[in-house]
Amino acid sequence: MSPYDAFTVLVMAKAPVPGQVKTRLGADIGHDRAADLAAAALLDTLEAVEASGASGHLCLAGDLSHAVRRHEIERVLDGWTVTDQRGDDFATRLVRAHADAGDGVVVQVGMDTPQVTGGALRSAAAALAGHDAVLGPAPDGGWWALARRDPAVAEVLAGVEMSTASTCVDTEQALQRAGHRVALTRPLTDVDTVADARNVARQVPGTRFAQAWHALAEARR
Repeated sequence: MSPYDAFTVLVMAKAPVPGQVKTRLGADIGHDRAADLAAAALLDTLEAVEASGASGHLCLAGDLSHAVRRHEIERVLDGWTVTDQRGDDFATRLVRAHADAGDGVVVQVGMDTPQVTGGALRSAAAALAGHDAVLGPAPDGGWWALARRDPAVAEVLAGVEMSTASTCVDTEQALQRAGHRVALTRPLTDVDTVADARNVARQVPGTRFAQAWHALAEARR
């Protein structure tokens, strides 16, 4: 067995509460509908983690008791480690989440890539062979995945501005300046806009996300 076959996926997520998640998308389609899409994307992500064979660790912002699809999410999370996000900004919350996840191979993702597969998560973990960190680029300039063995690797994120057109490049450079060997894995599109949602739903028609998107499209006709 490869040492990268046993790993943890750390999912950074917001509870899918209307008005508190996917607000950019919600401005176009309504916050209730955006929250339902976010819930579907989270469920698809959690299912991909299960398919990868990894252990699951959810680091959550917000209160699931008010979330869309609350009961379905709670059922899927049975057996997972669930911790709260801590920090005043997202970069700080990422660093602390990695510290909470501890030592060993960890692949950190968000909830904005419902097209992710178990195979993509395993590939990100395997790419750590010969490297200290693996980044999964996103077409908008961000990144969808960060894999590492040592949680200290993620400490460089505290100095990187998140959610910009150069976040992935800036993260890669910060990692390299810290002396870490960095590899890139396959790119995936984050769902932030109506166009993103439409394109991702076409890519993965059998997912909960695609089903929710098509139901939304029918309701808007």
